Amino acid sequence: MIDLHPPRLDRAQGVRLDQPAYSADFWQRYTRLDRRDSWKLERGQHFVEQDSPSRAALGRGDWAEALRLLEGRRAGLREEAEQDRRLGTVFHRVRVVEKPFTPYIQWELHSLLLNAEDGGEDIRIVEAGELHALEVDRPLPELVVLGGETLYEVVYTDEGVLDGCVRFTDPQLVDDWQDLTRALFERGEELSSYFAREVAPLPPPRLTTDEE
Repeated sequence: MIDLHPPRLDRAQGVRLDQPAYSADFWQRYTRLDRRDSWKLERGQHFVEQDSPSRAALGRGDWAEALRLLEGRRAGLREEAEQDRRLGTVFHRVRVVEKPFTPYIQWELHSLLLNAEDGGEDIRIVEAGELHALEVDRPLPELVVLGGETLYEVVYTDEGVLDGCVRFTDPQLVDDWQDLTRALFERGEELSSYFAREVAPLPPPRLTTDEE
């Protein structure tokens, strides 16, 4: 079990951005990283990605088409990886998973494997059972720490649709969450080995109405 203490995150101390403003703010800051790394913590087990044809195929129950469409992302991911190399930055990601996997998680782990293989992301997996000491009051948030200067708490609707963020720039808060995410990352398992053992052997997921 991972025994850490998550910092307090008070949305009243941040700036609420809707989805277009979040996207613009994120990419404006990302292009100025200049040899500074970033960290992402993903905790939720079901999301709706409205602009992903592969995610839409999953929602229709067409697993083969969902995987085929994911493969089409490789060229674009290589371009993004080259941009990161020019900036001298690495995007580190911690993906928390619960078992049995939701259909979304099974699909996302396939997607993340491409991010690691072609997109240059450094991704590790932490199983939710390791987080009991951190989640006494509530689950860990969805968040991104960008370049050690900006913290985004990513906000979703009840249905799992991305709904912008709350942006924080207090240096101590940013440092504290970056430190916690890095600690989780260091204790996680490399995606490639986890995927080979836990994901690759699985049959296609079976969706319920709530998971479409």
